[in-house]
Amino acid sequence: MPTIHYREIVYNGSNEAEIIDEQCTFDLNHFAQVCGQSPEWILQLIEYDILSATVQSQQYHFLGKDVIRARRAYRLQRDFDASLSAVAVMLDLIDEVHQLRRQLRPNQS
Repeated sequence: MPTIHYREIVYNGSNEAEIIDEQCTFDLNHFAQVCGQSPEWILQLIEYDILSATVQSQQYHFLGKDVIRARRAYRLQRDFDASLSAVAVMLDLIDEVHQLRRQLRPNQS
């Protein structure tokens, strides 16, 4: 079952929600907007191997599931005043912990 994420935007007192499917694709500018960051910052995440993107016709394309990773990277950078190199290591460790926890869970039928 696919996971559906959303973000809520509050602008001038009105709420707006955007549904983000894991398999939905975004170009660089829309992805940056969804993440609440600049396109330059997103490109830095690619440079540090925090995010991967497909390139078609000289344009970056991202999946909806990458939104979570980009937002997590921002929170780690902000909360710990961490460099992007440190954020990359932290995210790899978080991913490894999640993978190990999935392996330890008993099989559910």
